[in-house]
Amino acid sequence: MENSDVTLRPLKITDVNAAVKWYTDEKMSRFCTWDTFTTEEDAITYFLQNDYNHPWCKAICVSGRAVGLISVDPFHGDDRCRAELGYEVSSEYWGRGVATQAVKLAAAAVFAEWDHLERLEAAVDVENPASQRVVEKAGFMKEGVLRKYYLLKGKPRDAVMFSLLRSDITSS
Repeated sequence: MENSDVTLRPLKITDVNAAVKWYTDEKMSRFCTWDTFTTEEDAITYFLQNDYNHPWCKAICVSGRAVGLISVDPFHGDDRCRAELGYEVSSEYWGRGVATQAVKLAAAAVFAEWDHLERLEAAVDVENPASQRVVEKAGFMKEGVLRKYYLLKGKPRDAVMFSLLRSDITSS
């Protein structure tokens, strides 16, 4: 797949149809904090409440078609110099470089938009090596394992912390 085929754009209300497909895919939801949705109605509600109105959430598109989404959550107060990256790509597009290109595009965009941002983080489940490879290929540095860092489906999980600094982008 050509990297130029992957683009980011603001979410559209019509992306809800693609989102329903992602949110009902058990492969995709395995490492997501939400459970696989069993009804279209629940998936639509989640999309509208959590993604569509998110302050920095973009559709990941391949040749103009939404195949996932990527978001950046800023920290606040004294921690406003950092933000956390999250993404999800339809399982039918795994292994094609889509997520890696989307992460690169999102990182460049958010560093350009937020001049106060110095650090972009990605906390990746220790049992998700594919996602670890995505952020490493996108230029993030592995920092270490954070034990029992977050809850996944109600259970404490270890996460590998990755970061990309503004200086990493400007020096390359």
